[in-house]
Amino acid sequence: MKPNHTHLQQFRRRGISLALASALLSGGMSAALAAEGDAEAQTENTPATAEQEAQPALGTITVTATRREASLQSVPVAVSVLDGRKLEQSNLNSIQTIANEVPSLTFRQQGGNKDSSILIRGVGTISTSPGIEPTVSTVIDGVVYARPGQATLDLLDVERIEVLRGPQGTLFGKNASAGVINVVTREPSADPHAYVDTSYYEGGEKRIRLGLSGTLVPDLLHASINALWADYDGNVKNVLGGHLNGYEREGARAKFLLTPTEDLDITLIADYTHGTNSVPGATGVPYSSSNAAFNQAISPVSASKGNRKVYTDGKSEVTDTNQGISAQIDWRFNDYTLTSITAFRTWDNTQNTSTSPIGNNYDPLRITAAYPATRDRGTVDSKQFSQEVRIASPKEQFLEYVAGIYYLKGKTDETYQRSGTANDGTNFIGRADYGIESDSVALFGESTLNFTPEFRGIAGLRYTHDKLSFDHVRNSPVIGSGVQISQPLRKDSTSENAYSGRLGLQYDLSKDLTTYFTYSRGYKGPAYNVFFNMNQANGDTLPLDPETSNSFEFGLKSAYFDNRLILNVAAFYTKYKNYQANFFDMVSGTVVTRLVNAGGVSTRGIEFDATAKPTSRLTLAGSLAYVNARIDEFNCPANAAASCAVDGKPLPFSPEFKSVVRANYAIPLNAGYVIDLGTDYTWQSKQQYSLTQTKDTIQEAYGIWNASVALSTQDGWRFALVGRNLLDRSYASNLVSHTTFVNRYVPRDDARYFGVQVRKDF
Repeated sequence: MKPNHTHLQQFRRRGISLALASALLSGGMSAALAAEGDAEAQTENTPATAEQEAQPALGTITVTATRREASLQSVPVAVSVLDGRKLEQSNLNSIQTIANEVPSLTFRQQGGNKDSSILIRGVGTISTSPGIEPTVSTVIDGVVYARPGQATLDLLDVERIEVLRGPQGTLFGKNASAGVINVVTREPSADPHAYVDTSYYEGGEKRIRLGLSGTLVPDLLHASINALWADYDGNVKNVLGGHLNGYEREGARAKFLLTPTEDLDITLIADYTHGTNSVPGATGVPYSSSNAAFNQAISPVSASKGNRKVYTDGKSEVTDTNQGISAQIDWRFNDYTLTSITAFRTWDNTQNTSTSPIGNNYDPLRITAAYPATRDRGTVDSKQFSQEVRIASPKEQFLEYVAGIYYLKGKTDETYQRSGTANDGTNFIGRADYGIESDSVALFGESTLNFTPEFRGIAGLRYTHDKLSFDHVRNSPVIGSGVQISQPLRKDSTSENAYSGRLGLQYDLSKDLTTYFTYSRGYKGPAYNVFFNMNQANGDTLPLDPETSNSFEFGLKSAYFDNRLILNVAAFYTKYKNYQANFFDMVSGTVVTRLVNAGGVSTRGIEFDATAKPTSRLTLAGSLAYVNARIDEFNCPANAAASCAVDGKPLPFSPEFKSVVRANYAIPLNAGYVIDLGTDYTWQSKQQYSLTQTKDTIQEAYGIWNASVALSTQDGWRFALVGRNLLDRSYASNLVSHTTFVNRYVPRDDARYFGVQVRKDF
């Protein structure tokens, strides 16, 4: 009898996987990611001295959460800190991949980058309209990214990522009413340094990073340049050939630090990133359906919870080009620091997708009235200019403050074309051209009043003036599924003046224990529901009211046993008014998602973060968040196409419980060798993915276990074996209901995979 080669290959793959898992589990596990208080976020693993063995302690983490450098334990803000080097070592290379590392942070994956969003404590913006700003602000080296899709590509040369939880509207702006993702890149080094970092993971994922840093002109100019190339086949199989849900990316980032005098720093940054993602259609991967016509349309693909297959013969990809330049000037005089940040950025995005479950295939045996064949093509051309000037007062005074002025101008032009074939052979087509322009000016300041060395008051205020305008025209020669009638050019504008701010008290019970209580007023500007099927008759041309929030937070930050144990706790309650969200509505007999002032929502909970260093070799860390994010009072649209009985129900993308635990153990060997062992495990309770509370869009509770083993040498080599999702737990990063069927979005670590990394520092 001839051997069954398919079974033999499966046996070999399983054998390799089990062998790798055994190696990881027997040797220990990967370098733990730095979370809040991780002492090794700023240091390398080196052999411990006898004194260090006897007196292990956690180091100080520096953050810029208050727009000036301060220790993590001293700032009256709930902050999580992730170390950039360790994120790279764990194959976490973008903002969307760190969602499992911070319990209060979630990420909504959609068909294209421009439709994805970040949520903190259950609150975020879910919309495809360019006429709405994000609820969570993304800031990279002091520059605010106006659109959330700009930050979905790989990050380069990251020193740390600070996740500021809760409203941060005083210092970080109007689009920070739920929190801030603050990314800080590395400064150029004075001494020459270079590195090459390569990795390969199962599924055909390949990554190369390289960088060079050093002095160009002694005592005057330092510079660094970093580049990356990455390629991944994808983990969704197209039964007609090839894979989807992969990517190809390349990018570079240059940073120059000019120091004409000891009191003047000028930082110039230029970056460029280009990526192509092969997406499995805007409808994702078939997850469940009892509809015969749908099942026939996708055959031989079978809709199921473990499905990773699609049926499409069309082009399904999204391309992004994100680039920008910035100049930061820091001038220090009489213990004051004057900072200016000037930036210009562009973002180009092109989507080729489909709203049809059969992709772009025009097989007449599959096309039905319910499932016509469609093609969608959309382009985004976005530009932004920003200018910030702020001054920071001297420290250790009765009155300390940061104050400034901020200006942001944005312009986004989009085109969207939908074409297709109905079941009677009729071709339909429509195209919309639309855009928005926004201007925002703000004056802001936050002060700390040191009543005593232990007791402080906090007071901050921001005044914002917003102006937002849109234009929209649609030409539909032949209407059809998802293509509304032509609409003439429509234009309008709106403006708002608003205040946001923060008040609080902070009291040090001891040198290692501080408490704080703050009240914050959040604000997110007005919005327009600008999209392909924008319809004046349904009120889309009317502006949405600004979204406001009132937030209360109590925090405790503490250190014990000579800084061997750090424990931080934050309890919060935030109430939002005029919450801006998408909901199903009926337009000319077609169900669409429309942006509405959904009403009142609230989020409340408690967050724990702990880090311990029992010995100089062992570091333990854990985070736990309980978040109860609820819809308090929902404003039902007049033509709602879904049930509005959602009062008291959970906000989407917000599990009640989420936890992360990590362990790291470093073993110094002879001749400067170090073995680095660690593990991390993330668990979260079930979560609802839809505002309509559909029962088929609930992701059940799941846990993800990761591990790796690394060997470092004294001459700069590092070799690592990495394992992700060792328990092979399948889960969805989003579930989308389409009435008769449900599709899911498949994350990179939906299944177990292994990889190897090799790095050389020179």
